[in-house]
Amino acid sequence: MLIGGVGWMAGPVCLIPRQSVALYELCKQARWDEAMVLQRRLWRINEAFARYNLAACIKAGLAIQGYEVGDPIAPQPPLTAGQRQAVEAVLRDIG
Repeated sequence: MLIGGVGWMAGPVCLIPRQSVALYELCKQARWDEAMVLQRRLWRINEAFARYNLAACIKAGLAIQGYEVGDPIAPQPPLTAGQRQAVEAVLRDIG
C-alpha cells in the first residue's frame, strides 16, 4: 500500500480475515511501521501459497479452521499430509 496498492490479496483474507483487516486499518491510518511489522508476519501465508498450490492451501486452511469445503477441483491435487501440517503451523503462528 506504500506504493499505491489499495488492498490485500484475496487468498490471505480467506484464511486470516481478522489479521488482514488489522493490516488494512493500520495502512488506512498511515501507521506504516506497525503495518510493515504485521505484513512481515502475515507474509508467511503467501509463502505457503507460492510453495504449494494456492487453491489447495486455501481449502486446507479453511478445513483446519473447521470449514469443510472439500478438496480443490481436479486437476489440482489436495495438499499432502506434510504440506497440510506446514500450512497449519503457519496459521497457528499467525494466530
